Amino acid sequence: MKLRWVFTTVVALAASVLAAAPAQASTVKPFVRCEFTPTPENPSPRPVMRPLPYALTIGTQKVTFKTNHGPIVIELNRAGAAPCAAHNMISLVAQRFYNKSQCWRLTNNARLGVLQCGDLIKAEVGGPGYKFADEVTGKETYPRGTVAMGNQGPGTNGSEFFIVHSFANIAPKYSVFGKVVRGMDVLDRIVANGIIDTDPAVPGDGLPAKPVKIEKATVTGF
Repeated sequence: MKLRWVFTTVVALAASVLAAAPAQASTVKPFVRCEFTPTPENPSPRPVMRPLPYALTIGTQKVTFKTNHGPIVIELNRAGAAPCAAHNMISLVAQRFYNKSQCWRLTNNARLGVLQCGDLIKAEVGGPGYKFADEVTGKETYPRGTVAMGNQGPGTNGSEFFIVHSFANIAPKYSVFGKVVRGMDVLDRIVANGIIDTDPAVPGDGLPAKPVKIEKATVTGF
C-alpha cells in the first residue's frame, strides 16, 4: 500500500464529509482538535499514517465490517462524546488497516459480553503505532450494540475496539463512539459458537471458538 495513495484517500474522505455536512449555527463548533501521539515502542505491523489532527463534530458515518460470519454495520457518532475516536476509525478503515485481521477476544460472562477486535497480532498487541486520549464524561454506559474503544490504560487508545453483544458492567473509562445498526444476529451466532477460555479461572473470556476474521472494512453512506 502506497502512503501517497493513503494520504490522498484520507484527505478526499475528509473533504467529501465536510461538503456533505449541513450548515450549522455559529455557536456550534464543527471541528475539534485531536492529538495522535506516535508510539515508537509499539510500532504498527502495517504501514499506516496518523489521522489528520482535526475531527468533525457533525453527523454520523457508517462503517461496514465484512466478516467470515457475515456483515456488521456500525454507525459512528461524530457529534457524540468521542469525535476523535470516530475520526480515527474512519482513517484506519480508509487505509485498509482492519482488512484481513482477526478478532482475538470474545467474552460472555456475568461481567462482560463483548467481541474485541482491532489488534493485528493478538489481543492487545498490534496497534497503529500511535495513541490518543480518552473521550469520556464519566456517565458512559455500555448496553447491547455499543461500540467503544478498548485500551490498556488511560490515554492508550489506538485501533482496538469492542462491540457489546449483551452488556458490559464496567467502569465508564472507555470512549463510546458508535453503535451497531445491522448485524447483531452475526454477533449472536459468534457467541453461540462458544469461547476457548484463556484462563480457566476466568470462564467465558478468551478466543472465539470459531475464529472471527474481518475480511474487509469499508466506509459507507456518503
